[in-house]
Amino acid sequence: MQSTIQRNRVILLHLSFWCVYLSFFVYQMASFRRHEHEIEPMEIFMQAASNGLFNIFVAYLNYFIFLPRFLERKKTGQYLLEFFIPFIILMFFRVHLQRYLVDGYTYQAHYFYNTIFIVQAGATSLFIVIFVGMLRFAQEWFEFEAKKKEVENERLQAELNFLKAQINPHFLFNTLNNLYYLAYSQSPNTTEVIAKLSQMMRYMIYDTNYQQVLLSKEIEYMQNYISLERLRLNNQIPIDFKVEGNVQDARISPFIFITFLENAFKHGITANSTDAWVKASLIMEGNNCTYIVENSKQAAPKNGHNSKSGIGLQNVQRRLDLSYPGRHTLKVENTPERYTVELKLALS
Repeated sequence: MQSTIQRNRVILLHLSFWCVYLSFFVYQMASFRRHEHEIEPMEIFMQAASNGLFNIFVAYLNYFIFLPRFLERKKTGQYLLEFFIPFIILMFFRVHLQRYLVDGYTYQAHYFYNTIFIVQAGATSLFIVIFVGMLRFAQEWFEFEAKKKEVENERLQAELNFLKAQINPHFLFNTLNNLYYLAYSQSPNTTEVIAKLSQMMRYMIYDTNYQQVLLSKEIEYMQNYISLERLRLNNQIPIDFKVEGNVQDARISPFIFITFLENAFKHGITANSTDAWVKASLIMEGNNCTYIVENSKQAAPKNGHNSKSGIGLQNVQRRLDLSYPGRHTLKVENTPERYTVELKLALS
């Protein structure tokens, strides 16, 4: 319903104006007494019809012909000349027609033969012409805003696609490192890792070509990623991932959560970790989603390499700003023992 109104708002503006104008004219005519009796309903109808048709004709003659020429040529003098010559000729016929409809040109309705009537009728018609002309500027403004919004949406979508495209190489880089480690150590889990990777790649290539995906699919993707990490770490590190609430019908922008999970393993677990751990939870309450990732803190190497977070966090922060403007909060807590990220999203 709202989209229909948005598409036809200019037409609705025109219709609303004419309805208000004709209603006021009929009311004015109905309260007008000529001699000692009220004007007959048929006479009111004829007056409203002739007056309304004249003003509609003049207003849209300017709206569709004279005003577009003026906007194109920007010549005020030529515009006024082109408009007022037909306007004066039409006003001449309009005045004589209205006099004939009022009293059959018997000069009984004195008001319609006064100069005041001609000036008032002309001024009213000019006001209507100007008002309807302003509606054209309103229409062009609406079209400009719609085009501006469309261009902005296209720009944002292109940026989102670019940011999402960055995730695939980022993920592949991390996973291939894991796969290399398993192959180098001749782990029997190598084939299982390849199978998991194939399943995840299928999701990345085919299922995420839309602005939003099922949250359940995104959770499955994260579970596969955690399975890969468990295999790489030989199940020696406690890894906890829990999901609460109804996630079946919820939808989300793809790859929003995985970066925080990747960073938890990248910065929270080292090759010689003995007391490392990773915890993640996703809680759905209605349309509100809370995602929490916690990991243990390891001593940073002397070269400070572990302090760099790469493009991942910047990427996901930008995607949150684009996909969930005003509908997300990101809270980071960094203590000597743990690193916690809490993301709250209002899903549509």
